[in-house]
Amino acid sequence: MSSSVERYDVVIAGGGTAGLPLACALADALGPGARIAVVDPTPLRAGGAPDARAFALSAGAKRMLAVLGVWPELAPHAQPVTAIDITDSSLEDAFRPVLVSYDNTVDGSEPATYIVEQGRLREALLAAAASRRVTLLSGEPAVGFQADEHGVSVAVGRGPSPRRLRAALLVAADGRASPLREAAGIGVVRWSYPQTGIVTFVRLEQPHQGRAVQHFLPSGPFAILPLTENRACITWTENAANAREVLALDDAGFLAEVEKRFGYRLGGVALAGPRASWPLDMHLARALVADRFALLGDAAHGVHPIAGQGLNLGLRDVAALAEVVADAARLGLDIGSLIVLERYERWRRLDSAFSAASFDALNRLFSNDSTLLRSARDLGLGLVERMPALKQFFVAEAAGLTGDVPRLLRGEPA
Repeated sequence: MSSSVERYDVVIAGGGTAGLPLACALADALGPGARIAVVDPTPLRAGGAPDARAFALSAGAKRMLAVLGVWPELAPHAQPVTAIDITDSSLEDAFRPVLVSYDNTVDGSEPATYIVEQGRLREALLAAAASRRVTLLSGEPAVGFQADEHGVSVAVGRGPSPRRLRAALLVAADGRASPLREAAGIGVVRWSYPQTGIVTFVRLEQPHQGRAVQHFLPSGPFAILPLTENRACITWTENAANAREVLALDDAGFLAEVEKRFGYRLGGVALAGPRASWPLDMHLARALVADRFALLGDAAHGVHPIAGQGLNLGLRDVAALAEVVADAARLGLDIGSLIVLERYERWRRLDSAFSAASFDALNRLFSNDSTLLRSARDLGLGLVERMPALKQFFVAEAAGLTGDVPRLLRGEPA
């Protein structure tokens, strides 16, 4: 190999909310001599344009961020969700009765969910990565790789002389359209929804008291997620044709459409941030690993946002992969070997597929105006309302504390 090749233990393509926490977790697990690089085509620095997105962060994910030292910086900006209300009605209905309402805490104490702004989370993760001397290579993408018996060579940049990195393991956390997934020859199962996701922030007239609301409307769910400073993030699924019309409105017209769906329990609302939108789809990679290569987060799976679990699925990947790599390193094994990585695939494959199928089914069940289906689902929601044990199971599931939970999600080092 040429002397110009840069050598690392792990190269992570993608400096987002999956790649950065994995870099921190591996830096901790592999020790002070670990050489971790994160490659991203965008600038890996704090600041930038305002972002309209917010994430529902599970209790398990919060425990992991605490272990990684991220939570102290993030905590002042994270809003605990104290309770959740669910309605199912037509857009024209003047009154939307709450069909299910439940306490959103684990064992009656720890919040099962926190709402955090994307920008705040990214800044906290960048600070944590920098504090560990993780190498951040921004401005050029990882465009290809070649694995062999001894390691993986990664090409960074599209010019005639790309930068060359060499590592034991390459992790692709480079998003839904992952170029490295394609370079690895890993196909996807994918379908699109005739829906558009819309997000924005609003300021509330009356205190939200940490209560989240999910309005199931015929065109898709309309979620009101509480934020700090008595704001809320609106996460809105709309059929694509209507979404184009709504997004073309000026601020006053757009706010009127928000208010039509919002309800009036919290008084008036005012826009408090930009709006953003994207087409909705679902995809699952046909494999999560290859020799010296692993998929993570949106590169591995993309789900409908109806349950707000996309980020948490990615962080479960992070916790599982970090544990698999850490255990292999402690045993003196090659951390990039396919035998080691197959443990990660076995761990994450079923959960990813089950989650994608469940959220798809929920969207199809609730995003319609069929009188028969509405009667059936409202009956089902009514039964859930009368079964406290079932509610607690759903809370624990959303908290990421069921099944075979990786050590980081239990609040333990990987």
